[in-house]
Amino acid sequence: MATVAEKRAAFRKLHEGGCFVMPNPWDIGSAQYLQSLGFKAIATTSAGFAWSKGFDDGGITRDMALAHIAELSACVDVPCNADFEGGFADAPEGVAESVRLACDTGVSGLSIEDFTGDMGSALYPMDLAVARIKAARTAIDKAGADVLLTGRSEGFIRGRPDLDETIARLKAYASAGADCLYAPGLSTKEQIAAVVAAVAPKPVNILIGTPLPLSVSDIAALGGRRISIGGALARVAWGAVGRMAKEILERGTFLGFAGGMPGGELNKLFSKG
Repeated sequence: MATVAEKRAAFRKLHEGGCFVMPNPWDIGSAQYLQSLGFKAIATTSAGFAWSKGFDDGGITRDMALAHIAELSACVDVPCNADFEGGFADAPEGVAESVRLACDTGVSGLSIEDFTGDMGSALYPMDLAVARIKAARTAIDKAGADVLLTGRSEGFIRGRPDLDETIARLKAYASAGADCLYAPGLSTKEQIAAVVAAVAPKPVNILIGTPLPLSVSDIAALGGRRISIGGALARVAWGAVGRMAKEILERGTFLGFAGGMPGGELNKLFSKG
């Protein structure tokens, strides 16, 4: 197995040029399967993990998240980035404590978002949001962990799709110490190009979680360095389970089983012998 330090160094190197896809598994099996296909990094998905535990997105506790991050980081040889939501705290001091604990999991990177959890007042005020990123940066540096910090602004998926505000926030997070910037919900080439140009030379993560008419090569051409897919793979899996369960209940047939992966293939992948 690669060491924690080796995975963290590899993760930073991935951000230095080109564009890579970082899919989001939700358990050990899905993480190891994605690694087996050749992906160079993975990331947790707060939504996918929460659904697997019977919670809505945002419903898991910090302890649950930390245990999950540690589990996924340890089960693969490639870097693992954590969707660490808002750091499980409002105050910068609380974010710092959460990030300190996350550094101990062996994770290679983590993101801190500016969503408050309240759609009525969706984003933290700018000064507080910046202070939270600074606190995360300081916690990482004090830990000597070399964990890559992503500053994430949620406006486009939280009812405030203002490109100018999003860019202003991302630039402020970059100045506060974020290594990578991320604004989920960007959906056009023009939006992506504007964000990439505004925060250059820092790398930008692009979320492709819906069937947008954008390819990896399109994102690369626009200057995006990293592509994640959030809870999309988990939703695809739930979609397959839902379709099959409804076929059994509503039609009394089992034809959809033909689309499943062969058990022998899965046993070969996970064999410890």
